[in-house]
Amino acid sequence: MNTSPSPSGAHHVEEGASVRLGALVPLTRPGWVEAGRHLLAGLDLAVTEVNDAGGIGGRPLELVVRDTAADPERAAAAVDDLAGLGVAAVVGEYHSVVARSAAARADALGVPYLCSSAVLDALTEQPTEWVARLAPAQSHGWRIYADFLLGAGRHRIAVVTQPSVYWASGTRILRDHLAARGGTVVELDANELTPEALCDALVDHGATALLLLVGQPEPAVPIVRAVRSDRRLAELLVGAPAGQPEFAEWAAVLGADGAGIPFLRYLPEHLGPLGERVGKELRARLGEAPSFVAFEGWDAVTVLADVLRSHGTDRAAIAGAWPDVAVEGTRGTIRFSRTPGIGVRQWAWPPVQVVDRDPTDADRFRILRTG
Repeated sequence: MNTSPSPSGAHHVEEGASVRLGALVPLTRPGWVEAGRHLLAGLDLAVTEVNDAGGIGGRPLELVVRDTAADPERAAAAVDDLAGLGVAAVVGEYHSVVARSAAARADALGVPYLCSSAVLDALTEQPTEWVARLAPAQSHGWRIYADFLLGAGRHRIAVVTQPSVYWASGTRILRDHLAARGGTVVELDANELTPEALCDALVDHGATALLLLVGQPEPAVPIVRAVRSDRRLAELLVGAPAGQPEFAEWAAVLGADGAGIPFLRYLPEHLGPLGERVGKELRARLGEAPSFVAFEGWDAVTVLADVLRSHGTDRAAIAGAWPDVAVEGTRGTIRFSRTPGIGVRQWAWPPVQVVDRDPTDADRFRILRTG
């Protein structure tokens, strides 16, 4: 465990200067650009509100943004860069494999990192005091999703997947949870099968559900189109636990074919007054309904601002404050704790929903299960 701060971890922000926060965001391909745009909107809105309220002890909060482009090596280099620029902490990132790389580097340098949106359970290889996370662990959310499948009478599950620690972890979680409850999981390789060959395999296996554990828009979009146009698979449930249908791009590209595909998102059934207010501000900035990722961004900066006000800008003091956090976020009161099997301080848990886009109105989401 890396508990003793390195020289970087002992860093103090210069008196009178702005308080800098490093932000890791996927803003270019192959990163999930729409998720990055929503995340950045939430981060930036929260920084604006902190500064409108007087900043951090009278000093402005400054967001220093780095585009990760879904590249783990680029993210690690960005943490190095941000540490050298004197940031008090690092925040953000959507892609789990990228966040894992950033977390490892932040731990090594002694830089506090608040991960807003990545869910991979093993965000670090060993327990660390330097990293905390808002998003629920993958094992928590995907077990809820597996229970939804069973409740919908779907026991023969096929997953179409690509090589990735994240997808492999998700497949393992689903298989273990479903096997203990009478379900089965078969893996199909998206890199080896054309969408048409995939449809044949689904028929051969008698699958009752297909889960898209693949990138967006490729190869997810052509797979959905092929399955939706195959009459043999008219009764097949298509699902996307990683959340591909959350963003407007999905509905714009797929139209009616993109509706009725259940996915995970991390919002309560009804937002409280704070969430409603922030949601309106985010909608104005984005020009569309904000995703849960935008709320995660706002919550992350708000948590860090509270820590900076109460514990100062020393990096070791910030990391040491994780257990003391009790901040009202857009989706509930945020507290961090030690959770079995997870090496970072974890909010256990944000609200979890299984939702889909209504086939009669693709802009409306139907809540299918909560957890």
